[in-house]
Amino acid sequence: MQPHETADDSPGTPAQASDYCRQKAGPAGSALYYALLQLPPSKRDAAYAAHAFCQEVADIHAAVHDPGVAHAKLDWWRQELARLFAGTPAHPVTRALAPVVKNTHIARASFEAVLHGAEMDLSQMRYLDFAGLSHYCDAAGGAPAELVAHIYGFDDPQTPALARTLGHAITLGRRVTDAGVDARAGYVYFPIDELQRFGVTAADLQNGKYSPAFIELMKFQHARARQTIAEAAAAIPKQDRRKQKPLLALAALQLALMDEVAASDYQVLHQRIDLTPLRKFWRAWRAR
Repeated sequence: MQPHETADDSPGTPAQASDYCRQKAGPAGSALYYALLQLPPSKRDAAYAAHAFCQEVADIHAAVHDPGVAHAKLDWWRQELARLFAGTPAHPVTRALAPVVKNTHIARASFEAVLHGAEMDLSQMRYLDFAGLSHYCDAAGGAPAELVAHIYGFDDPQTPALARTLGHAITLGRRVTDAGVDARAGYVYFPIDELQRFGVTAADLQNGKYSPAFIELMKFQHARARQTIAEAAAAIPKQDRRKQKPLLALAALQLALMDEVAASDYQVLHQRIDLTPLRKFWRAWRAR
């Protein structure tokens, strides 16, 4: 198991592993919960397992404050991937993934790409320019989206790569809606050169300082992310849009949340703004 875990800490039966994945990745009321309702029931357990893997890895930097322990956990997941592909997974998430890997033939490299995104969060808390931020969004959001696109299913061979582009875009949008949460955790993802252009400092974000300059910065970030998400969502091939509906639902929910943040005049530094469950359900269901 991970550092400080034992086998007795983890659910052992397939049903328990599946329940663990559902709670880890998409607890009731979350955006992913409503997005995965758009999948046929037969595919949901596999999708939850893949998303749970992504969430386990993404949570490392938030849950562990000692860099040495965080890197040890990431190394443990690398070893666990080896066990998964050798047929001897130890963690409930990888046990749930075992039949998925067998039935879909997802490459090990697709899982390792997700680890790369987590590794970036352990080593970098600021980005000099948009190129650096884009690389992060691709690793942290694009790689997981490409992974789950294989589970959702596709006919057009371009779909996984286009799903990666959409996952990248959604992650860029989350930097707008999670700006306060990120800053309080020590992360300022907005590029340093753009902060300087608008006259906002990282300390302003971390200290919850609102100003006209901050509003202008957020409007710029919002407009760019909104356009990026809309274009990436529109590019998903027509023949695969139904199969990729969970990802399209996540895009629609991110756009709606960004608009909610804008309606609050970007008051995100001291609070987390969210959509009501009914709005999440409606937006996810309407995604096309």
